[in-house]
Amino acid sequence: MVKGILLGFACFAAYAMSDAFVKSLHGTLPPYEAVFFGGLLGLAALPFIMGKGDRWSDVFSARRPKLWWIRALAGALGNICSVTAFTLLPMAEVFSMIFLMPIFVTILSVFLLKEHVGWRRWTAVLIGFAGVLVVLRPGFRVLGLGDLASILCGLCAAISVVALRMAGTEEKRVCLYGAGVIGPLVVGGLLMLPHFIWPDLHQSFLLAGYGLLAALAGVLLMYATLIAPANRVAPTQYSQMLWAIVFGYWLFGDKLDWPMLVGIVMILGAGLFTLVREEKKTSWWRRTRVL
Repeated sequence: MVKGILLGFACFAAYAMSDAFVKSLHGTLPPYEAVFFGGLLGLAALPFIMGKGDRWSDVFSARRPKLWWIRALAGALGNICSVTAFTLLPMAEVFSMIFLMPIFVTILSVFLLKEHVGWRRWTAVLIGFAGVLVVLRPGFRVLGLGDLASILCGLCAAISVVALRMAGTEEKRVCLYGAGVIGPLVVGGLLMLPHFIWPDLHQSFLLAGYGLLAALAGVLLMYATLIAPANRVAPTQYSQMLWAIVFGYWLFGDKLDWPMLVGIVMILGAGLFTLVREEKKTSWWRRTRVL
């Protein structure tokens, strides 16, 4: 089990590094172009995701195609929002909004899955959104596209997760992973056509880091959840915040004030509590990730 937890930490370190690479582009390429190349390079993980007897066509052979499309489109929009947010905001602030995902899952589960949610999880939801208000401080600071994009990223991740739960446990891993790669690849590719910019050597290096590290993280997460219980691996995603603070300060000169740090702690605590409670309900964390 310890090995699986360590793989979980390695997985989310790779995700954080991937985000640092795309942030290093500083908006010199359109976000949908970065998402396209990220999806293209994400295909490199497929041979490691495929199980014995799986075929390449299994990427598209979902038992419930509508849910596959929901995951694909949510993945595309979520990735575009993620790149936009990391371009415009400090990394720690973006992650704090993305970590609203378990809270959004709780809310969507009530309406879409008719799931009963007790007072403890509703309290966590309220604390999480109070943390958002502390971080954003509407009326005291100017809110922009990056703030909206980061919140939408967390919401898209939650939609993808709820679709995963509705799909049940019969879908193959390669199909689940494929939806999250094909969606960004196709949507990003179509959006970039009218304004395509050829990346130079430096930009190509950053795009390669972004896509290949995300692909590596997907493989590490799969192996982590194969050898350790999901409720032990899932909380390791919150280690991304430490990486975000380190990379933000060291590479990008990000500065966080005390109110923002308090809000981040509130969001992290509420999200982690909700995540643990969700894991007691279902084992869907075994088969998904955070953007």
